[in-house]
Amino acid sequence: MKVEEAILYLLAERNGGMKAEQLATEINRRHLCIRKDGQPVSVKQVWFAVMSHKETFCLAEGRVMLII
Repeated sequence: MKVEEAILYLLAERNGGMKAEQLATEINRRHLCIRKDGQPVSVKQVWFAVMSHKETFCLAEGRVMLII
């Protein structure tokens, strides 16, 4: 699964926003996204995915939230 898909999954499951650090930690803990080099997903990757998909995600009160 791609990083943006993992973020979408976690936010839909949680029914609320999460900080980028929380998202990266949870993605790695659940092994939702595996990088090609085997390294854990970084907070930078989460931020990049969020900023690249502004039609899906927004920032509010320091948290990433779904736009629905």
